[in-house]
Amino acid sequence: MKEVILSLVTGMVVGCLFTLFRLPIPAPPALAGIAGIVGVYLGMRLFQWLALFWK
Repeated sequence: MKEVILSLVTGMVVGCLFTLFRLPIPAPPALAGIAGIVGVYLGMRLFQWLALFWK
């Protein structure tokens, strides 16, 4: 849980700095992009879970 909170805080600081310097944000600006990132993570976890049965 500590990693999640640190990641969220770091992301917020980076978002503020990019906005302050008027740079484009380094993340997908749309919900579909965020869903894609979550999908990649879930796919990795699913593969790891399925790999347990292949051993």
